[in-house]
Parts: sequence; C-alpha cells; structure tokens
Amino acid sequence: MEIDDFFQGSALNAVDAKGRLSVPAFVRSVIERGSEARAIVIGAHEISPCLTAYGRNYARNLYREMERRRLAEEERGGTIQDHYARARRTFGMTEDVPYDTSGRIILPPMMRRKGGIEDLALFVGVGGTVEIWNPRVALEQGDADLRDIAAWRLEEKGIAL
Repeated sequence: MEIDDFFQGSALNAVDAKGRLSVPAFVRSVIERGSEARAIVIGAHEISPCLTAYGRNYARNLYREMERRRLAEEERGGTIQDHYARARRTFGMTEDVPYDTSGRIILPPMMRRKGGIEDLALFVGVGGTVEIWNPRVALEQGDADLRDIAAWRLEEKGIAL
C-alpha cells in the first residue's frame, strides 16, 4: 500500500433520523483513488464498540490477514470455529454502502445499531481502515488518544461534553 492509500485524520459529522450522513473528504479521497466505485464497505469492528470502514479493494488485505491468522492458529492448536467466526465478522457482518456525489450515505440500520451510532459519527483514520464511533462512546471507552480526538471534535463543533 502507498501512503495515499491510508486513512489519516478525523472528522465529526451529524447523522439524521434516517441514518443519513456525509462521509468526510479524507475518507472519500482514499476510496476514490482506489476504485471507480463511489462506495464504502462498513462492518463491525473486531474488538472495539465501533464500526470499521474501507474501500472495496481493501477486502483482499483482510482476506490475506485472516488466512495468515488461521494458519498461525492451526499451528498453536486453534479451532476452525475461531476462523469461521472471524470470517463471518469480517465478510458477513458488512454492508457495501454507495455514496452520492456530495458524499452522503445512508448508514444501514444493522450497522447503525452494531456501532451504537446515534446523532453523531466520529470518523478516525487508522491506516488501511477508518473507524466510525459514537463520539460519546469514544469518550468513555477509547484509549487516551481516541478520547482526545473525540473531545476535540465535539468542542470544535460547540457540542457540550
């Protein structure tokens, strides 16, 4: 991956009652460099109470990593059930979500519920993917840097903590 393929930055955007929100420019620019499609793949994060998102082409990287982990677990005596649970989470618990020319999407209800997304969505670049957090959850459960990002973005928009 080139540096241009990485998600870097953060943004806080409003989510309306129907689940509509704007995908930040720092996310769209990476997606559009990697694909003709104006779509973002959104899924459940592996360990954090948020969503993860990426461009369609990034799924190849996820598959390679999943296979690497499967082989390593087999060597340590891991079960195939662990592999399939990871595969379901990685590929089954996702939605391919197109965005319009202004970058707006409708966050699918299952993803919205899974990520606990309410009226605000905090996008945080983490390299090959971007996390989508309820900023209030990020303030409570995130690491110190994530809490700082959430607090800063909320203050920037004039939203009381």
